[in-house]
Amino acid sequence: NLLDVAHDNNIELEGACGGELACSTCHLIFDQETFDTLPPISGEEEDMLDLAFELTETSRLGCQICVTKEFEGVKVRIPDDGY
Repeated sequence: NLLDVAHDNNIELEGACGGELACSTCHLIFDQETFDTLPPISGEEEDMLDLAFELTETSRLGCQICVTKEFEGVKVRIPDDGY
């Protein structure tokens, strides 16, 4: 998932719950084109996103997005954490 990819590449993305869908610290913002290709969001993920800073219409949690070959070259934005 994108949380693991970030950690494997020394990108600062917290993931406080370890990818267990119990926080919103791996919140990412996608461009609309990429967002439209992502699998549907679950109700649990929507609930966690409600706690995120800078929530947008194209926000998702990195721990819930499986990386596939189609992600090659995709850019996502890590929002400011409010501090």
